[in-house]
Amino acid sequence: MSDTPGEIMQFPCEIAVKAMGRADCDFETIVVEIVRRHAPDLGEGSVSCKSSSKGNYLSVTVRVNATSRAQMDALYRELSAHETVAMAL
Repeated sequence: MSDTPGEIMQFPCEIAVKAMGRADCDFETIVVEIVRRHAPDLGEGSVSCKSSSKGNYLSVTVRVNATSRAQMDALYRELSAHETVAMAL
């Protein structure tokens, strides 16, 4: 466990960050660029994508080596604020 009271995660750890948005706006590139600003050490095979059944939406999952809660909070804030991101998990 983490040394921070109330913290449920222990850092560093690997976390899967998922963002969903329209598939027609180079969404994968946008998500990866945002994630790299917060976790520049993405390895090969860290990114996976899945299209919706009709192909209108894209889910992008990026596995990152998280170093702190603050890092992850900043990443989720930037992802959620981006106009092309419908949802970030």
